[in-house]
Amino acid sequence: MRNRGKLLRGMPVKKIVSLLLFMILYAAVHAQNNFYTISGTVTDQATGIPVPGVSIYIEGSSSGSVSDFDGKYTFTASTTSGQYQLTASSLGYSTQKITINLGSETEIIQDFQITEDLLSLDEVIVTGSSFGVNKRTLGNAISSVKAEELVNNGAIAIDQALAGKTTGALVQQNSGDPAGGISIRLRGASTIAGSSDPLYIIDGVFVNNSSNDLIDLGGNSQNRLADINPNDIEKIEIVKGAAAAAIYGSRASNGVIQIFTKRGKTGKPRINFSTSIRINELRKEIDYNEVPLSWEDPFDRNNLNTLPAQRYNYQDEIYTTATGTETFLSASGGTDKTTYFMSGSFLDNGGIVRGTNFQRFGFKVNVEQKLADWITANIGLNYIRSESEDMPNGGINSAYGAITGFLFSDNSINPAPNESGVYPVTSLLVPRTNPAEAVNRFDFGQITNRTITNIGFKAQLTDELSSNYTLGIDSYNQSGKAFIPRENTSTQPDGFSRRADVNVFQYNSDLNFSYNTNLSSAITSSTVLGGSWQYEKTESVAISATGLVPIVQVPTAGEILTQGESRTEISYWGTFLQQTFGFKEKLFINGAIRLDGASVFGKDERNQVFGKASISYLISSEDFWKDTFGSAINTFKLRASWGQAGNLTALGFDSRLSVFDPISISGSNGLVPDTKQGNENVAPERQDEIEFGIDASFINNRVGLEFTYYQQEVSDLLLERELSPSTGFGTRFENIGSLENKGFEVLLRFAPFKGKDFSWDITTTFTKNENEVTDVPAEQIPLGGSFGTNFVIEGEPLGVFYRQYYARNPDGSLLLTPDGFPQVERGDAATQTPIRDSNGQPSGSTLSKVIGDPNPEWFGSLINEFSYKNLGLRIQLDAVQGYDVFNWNRRLLDNAIFGGGAQAGRELAGEIPKGTGGVQAGIFEEFVEDGSFVKLREVALSYNFTPKSLGIDNLKISFIGRNLISWDSYSGWDPEINTAGQSNGVRGFDFAGVPIPRTYQISVNASF
Repeated sequence: MRNRGKLLRGMPVKKIVSLLLFMILYAAVHAQNNFYTISGTVTDQATGIPVPGVSIYIEGSSSGSVSDFDGKYTFTASTTSGQYQLTASSLGYSTQKITINLGSETEIIQDFQITEDLLSLDEVIVTGSSFGVNKRTLGNAISSVKAEELVNNGAIAIDQALAGKTTGALVQQNSGDPAGGISIRLRGASTIAGSSDPLYIIDGVFVNNSSNDLIDLGGNSQNRLADINPNDIEKIEIVKGAAAAAIYGSRASNGVIQIFTKRGKTGKPRINFSTSIRINELRKEIDYNEVPLSWEDPFDRNNLNTLPAQRYNYQDEIYTTATGTETFLSASGGTDKTTYFMSGSFLDNGGIVRGTNFQRFGFKVNVEQKLADWITANIGLNYIRSESEDMPNGGINSAYGAITGFLFSDNSINPAPNESGVYPVTSLLVPRTNPAEAVNRFDFGQITNRTITNIGFKAQLTDELSSNYTLGIDSYNQSGKAFIPRENTSTQPDGFSRRADVNVFQYNSDLNFSYNTNLSSAITSSTVLGGSWQYEKTESVAISATGLVPIVQVPTAGEILTQGESRTEISYWGTFLQQTFGFKEKLFINGAIRLDGASVFGKDERNQVFGKASISYLISSEDFWKDTFGSAINTFKLRASWGQAGNLTALGFDSRLSVFDPISISGSNGLVPDTKQGNENVAPERQDEIEFGIDASFINNRVGLEFTYYQQEVSDLLLERELSPSTGFGTRFENIGSLENKGFEVLLRFAPFKGKDFSWDITTTFTKNENEVTDVPAEQIPLGGSFGTNFVIEGEPLGVFYRQYYARNPDGSLLLTPDGFPQVERGDAATQTPIRDSNGQPSGSTLSKVIGDPNPEWFGSLINEFSYKNLGLRIQLDAVQGYDVFNWNRRLLDNAIFGGGAQAGRELAGEIPKGTGGVQAGIFEEFVEDGSFVKLREVALSYNFTPKSLGIDNLKISFIGRNLISWDSYSGWDPEINTAGQSNGVRGFDFAGVPIPRTYQISVNASF
């Protein structure tokens, strides 16, 4: 020891320091060289059944694993000896933490018995940044949908699969086309001129969900969520309140739908393979004219002479039973350093309209790499190519189409072609297409190539400070073509060709910092500071032509009808600060402020400030509650929030500017002012919302309840105000309107029976929303795309039907003409007051009033899930009640001058006076029908087993039905329809739309 001291005294100081550092490092390295193998089984406490997919990990480390189908897990951890928290976490179960001691024993066996969390209070939610927060800390309602709820249900897209899965989200399929568009409304419409669709975010990427009308398909237009495969999704979070959406900025005023795709987990590689076969069919036919007679003169009501005729069911020409397949293969796994998930898929979905189809090819990969102990990188790539064969139906702007032709046709004409292959004209009064010719000769289609990419870094800078960065890119090209050959029965007898392309590129760059610390033993603090820059660019080009050269299909070979090109660019930016204080893990107070900007506004209104505040109180954690109510009410959480958000979807990139349009006069080019005047002072529409709610569980956590009441005020609505002709302009955007939404949401989960062999779970949702336009500058504003049927009227819900109505007697019966026909109400147009002449007949101008409302009074769902040993059964009923549909189809079919509808047959049979349908055509009240329905949305019967010799962990066979039955009184094909597609105000509008098919599916899923 004495010699060692002399040696050290003789060394230079630098060498001594280096030696000491080496000894410390050597000791530290060898201290960390203990390897522990931790394993066990995870079971459900109530049933004793193994629970797969549970994440088990040591807190504060990257060591962990996921339980397999038998609930077993195992992983190796390299760490020092000591005391650690071993955590088991899974969506739908309460997080469980167990303290383990790591010492001389290197084989640790630790089992978990986890309990179902009906309220999902332990679920980690991401709001506004990449940092997760526990749901119990939130003062606003957020819904989650798990991966298993999105598959094995007959849906081809995630928005279809969301129907009935959550409260506050009205999911409506606008069309039964193979990739038909979906509209999602969270707590009602929040704008008039803009879009009410929520903001969609996939793995931090702000994605585009436009319905690009490249070719006129009406309500059949695809929205781009059809590109996303539900099999790739891990979970979806739905943010409905302004208090949460405030930190996303103006793009999130309609709520946010966050989609998280699957990622790899440490452990052995896991392979999943599924394949399915489906059959799509028309659920029901509508009644048509089957009377074997025709009028000698359909226009003369007094001429009752008829001629023999043969009637044809044109629906047989249009609709067919179609098949489809879907195949999906994924592989995932990883080590402590690297995890991966990759998948490939192919979907082929045949449409019930002849000649329609949708195919989707997809490749998905997620990789996460630990670069150092303190930083992790991740990258995601999703490539999709979709191809569709389309049929124009329900076109608002064009008169061609199969179902459109059916409505205008006289079905006493055989639609089949003659021996020369020429199709006869079936619409004798106005030019419309022979439906059989449309499905056999028209060639409409679209191709989309899309790439969604995310790159991110997560860094733990100190014990309290962390940061993350995300770069998200969404880029796609969508190309549409339309071809109608020469010598056809449409409105383009010389042929028609169109080609249109749109290129969309957008990215978002987000950087966030989080600082978490304990201010005392009872008070915690969490601070998040973030910023975002977003950019989108859209370029489109289109050309249409008629007078085509025989054989040639491209528009450049014909007479150009229209050609055009557009280019738009928009930038968004913002920064926010959010602060949360927690007290003893039971009281949480949250506040945030955001500075938000967008290039669509003038320099004085370009930047806006939005705020939010919320409180959450888990009162059931108090001792007095446990002593008084604890045995009956296990969990009781009170929450309240207030928030602001903006909306800029009503404005185009140059809507604030006065622009010039090109013009050509006598071969000379020039510019003229556009009819819309610019307004640099327009500001974002502004939304304020308050929300109150409770989360509670009862009877040993067998019953879970979520209740939320909200009231939303939207001010500064952007509308086009009509200007005096002396200004030289027609209209100008101004902030001049307001509306409100208020209502409540209820989610009830119930587990009536939980046993080892048999279990039964019930989930029911109920949502009631009242929408009212509280201020508009004009008495009535007609909405485009509805043939003047849907209106904006102060004091009424958005998009009500406002048209002519029946004249009635004081007792409510129809006031008939002297000839016995019903008639329209007439009177003083200024006051809309009915007037009667000396004979008691209506006199004056034709009157209009609100005759229907396409906004439902309430909607909900009831889901029952049963399991008996290896058998599983899932039944979902969806209900939409108290809303109206305008059946424009029947307005045409009932009219004897076209003659294809069932009522036209009743006139021929003498059951009602000839000409009744023609009279009713001008009385729009006749065609407003109750669209309320209850649908058997999903039925899935499955069987799980493990083959003994194939190396398969689990094999699942499922028999699935979707949209099997609809209980409704609607006379059309389906009350769940909207020809105007994703239109915000035009809802409940049925004109030649494709009905939603009934689907049967057989699926096989194997896990290795």
